[in-house]
Amino acid sequence: MNQNTAFQTKRKTNSDLAQTEKIIAAVDIGTTKIVAIVGKVFNTGKVQVLGMGKVESHGVKRGVVLNIDEAAGAIQDAVEQAEKQSGHEFNDVYVGIAGQHIKSLKNRHSRYINSEDNEIKQHDIDELLKDMQNIALDNGDEIIHVIPQSYTVDKETGVKQPVGMSGKRLEANFHIVVAETASAKNILKSVERAGLRVKQMMLEPIASSMAVLSEDEKEIGVAMVDIGGGTTDIAIYYDGILRHTAVIPFGGYVITRDIKEACGILQRQAEKLKINFGTALGEATPDAVVSVKSVAGRDPKKITLKFLSKIIQARMEEIIQRVNFEIENSGFADKLGAGISLTGGGALLKHLRQLMGYLTGLDTNISYPNYLAETGNKEVNSPMYSTAIGLLLGGYMHELENEANAALNGNTEEEEEEEDFENENYSEEEPIKKVFSGVKKFFSGMFEDRSSEM
Repeated sequence: MNQNTAFQTKRKTNSDLAQTEKIIAAVDIGTTKIVAIVGKVFNTGKVQVLGMGKVESHGVKRGVVLNIDEAAGAIQDAVEQAEKQSGHEFNDVYVGIAGQHIKSLKNRHSRYINSEDNEIKQHDIDELLKDMQNIALDNGDEIIHVIPQSYTVDKETGVKQPVGMSGKRLEANFHIVVAETASAKNILKSVERAGLRVKQMMLEPIASSMAVLSEDEKEIGVAMVDIGGGTTDIAIYYDGILRHTAVIPFGGYVITRDIKEACGILQRQAEKLKINFGTALGEATPDAVVSVKSVAGRDPKKITLKFLSKIIQARMEEIIQRVNFEIENSGFADKLGAGISLTGGGALLKHLRQLMGYLTGLDTNISYPNYLAETGNKEVNSPMYSTAIGLLLGGYMHELENEANAALNGNTEEEEEEEDFENENYSEEEPIKKVFSGVKKFFSGMFEDRSSEM
């Protein structure tokens, strides 16, 4: 089932609850850039980008907010650009979370079915998920979401959807993603200080996957590698299920820094060299020299492209080694029929696809956002905006979930939000718990097996 079919199925399930389109806004807080984006998402899974703002990132290092005021100022500037371009003002946004503090865990849990007919109900699944929220974590850590991998009913293994089956014992394997509460709270504060409200935080590699991967790729097995400015994010799928996530604390920024230090030039000059002349394969570099203006009237620096490529290739090989380690560590290295899907701004580096394929032995492809409407902003059709587009798609699906749950409970989404904040004596921890709680509920339902016609 492809992404569009998934959206149509979701739409059909909630046909009386959801509009055919929604205006969604998101903020992607990166190490090198902050992107604010607003778009119209249709029930077909297509995104029409109405406006986008992009500014240089401040106060962020390797995906972690270190200066709330600087980050908030950059977010505000990006939002103002997006609002001006789109003609839409917005207050509620979906925000990505990444950074080297992200960890993933594996866990297994079971419960006995006590009903008279031993029929497994959704309540039993919910109780399993609830139990996973209480596992022991390091101090200062918080569960972002719990993703069921597969179920076992009595001795029947590999069950994807056990509801309705009969059995005495239900067991499940879980993939659990954990983040530092302090880091998540700093993102929340930065966005709020920019005058916005966070509707949901989403793990960035999952958001990027929603934008660039098809359901066929997820089924046959794929490793999505998003090379950003400060981090390289990995999400591995097999049989349609997210199996492994990881965040490597290196990205395009560290390559720029290496060029700056090795060549003795300014940061902005190193970035231009990387973009205009950089390549990940030294052997493919022509014998040429680039002249870079020096400071304070000194003679220009002469830099050979061979030397430049050696700097870049050395660092990229280190990043690829870490990627390869995560792929091997996932246990799915031999099941990636679709190989590696490269995205993010770093994926645009010349000859990176060839180097990645050579060092990993896996088929490697550069992936662009797949689900853009033709009438939208053409600039966003680039791997560097995969996370931002994915946040819009994830936000749309989250709002459909909210409407369905609100209808079942007899409340509107606005009424539920009013109830959440009725008591003003909540602790400082409550907002971040509310954001994380929504993520848990949203992603726990994303990986159910949905049938489709061939």
